[in-house]
Amino acid sequence: MSVTPQPAGSPPGPPPTVAARIRIDHYSAVHLAAATARQIALDSGLPGALPDRAAVLASELASNIAKHAQEGSVFVQSLPLRPGVEILASDRGPGIPDLEAAFTDGWTTTNTLGSGLGAVRRIASEFTLRTNPGTGTVICARLTAPGAPAARGPDLAALCLPRESEDSCGDGWAVSDTGDVATDLPQRTVVVVDGLGHGPPAAEAADTALRAFRRDPDLPLPALMTSLHKSLRRTRGAAVGLLRLRPDGHADHCSVGNVRAQAVGFDGVRSRLSGQPGVVGWNMPLPRVQRIPVPPGSLLVLHSDGVDPRWTHDPTRFLLRLPPPLLVASLAHDFRRSRDDATVLATGALVPPPDARPGGGSRTGSPLPGSPEPSSPKRDA
Repeated sequence: MSVTPQPAGSPPGPPPTVAARIRIDHYSAVHLAAATARQIALDSGLPGALPDRAAVLASELASNIAKHAQEGSVFVQSLPLRPGVEILASDRGPGIPDLEAAFTDGWTTTNTLGSGLGAVRRIASEFTLRTNPGTGTVICARLTAPGAPAARGPDLAALCLPRESEDSCGDGWAVSDTGDVATDLPQRTVVVVDGLGHGPPAAEAADTALRAFRRDPDLPLPALMTSLHKSLRRTRGAAVGLLRLRPDGHADHCSVGNVRAQAVGFDGVRSRLSGQPGVVGWNMPLPRVQRIPVPPGSLLVLHSDGVDPRWTHDPTRFLLRLPPPLLVASLAHDFRRSRDDATVLATGALVPPPDARPGGGSRTGSPLPGSPEPSSPKRDA
């Protein structure tokens, strides 16, 4: 299961459900997407009319796929880093030829709960869209309560999906944003867990590993992996991937089993890292840490074997330039193996505080693609 990120040392709360995927292969799926978004918004604690607004967002995105696109899906889940709802839509074409016209009310859809993509952009707290003629369109609409604090650190997105036709999920993920004990600089540690097999026993293994991760996420990665190994001894075991992002332009990777990591930049996939052979909880080898460079503008991706790793072989320029929420939606839609649980996580690189950079002072230039914009979050189209 995907577990809501919590500060280090906080008691584990009830795990939320995994992300819901609605395949838009007939128009009745539009109503299912709306009902699913409304329920997840209620479960997320959004007040007042916000659950109905979440339903409108999902309905408009699903309707747009049903009327104009091919082989599309809508994903709905609780926001990963703060209270709210995230609705993702991905399709396989034909793309939107005139983006400005598409935001005109009624241009993309009629007879729906709203007025098309224009309504989605107005209602959403944060809105991001990328389209490529001939390839398709990927959209993220996030809805948070008024006055909700912004997420800390660079943007992070993840999708955790059970095997098709099953409810329980043997995959899971978590994130911890803290400070390095030695330097007091920020660091982000993420984990993806894939319990062996699928179904309830695999879900038990994944949940056990995530509880162990949350108890002390700041341990050195080999010690953290060893802690997870001990906690999993009474389960069927799991594959585990750990990544720790540092503000010095590097990340540390430690993985056992079939959880893969990649550093992705505009120019391609720069690093491809696989786990050591073994099973955490059973026959784990001595954990090994690999340090990889993370140049400015890079994203780090971590995924279970429910996502086909061949996406790294010849990725399109369109895929490489997607921000975290759109990248995970695209990978989950186009490269998911439906006969297995699947989790994919993407995070932007850390940026050191001004006084920790060479020369101090403020940094000039464009913000990192993986970092949230400080203003106009709704207008990222």
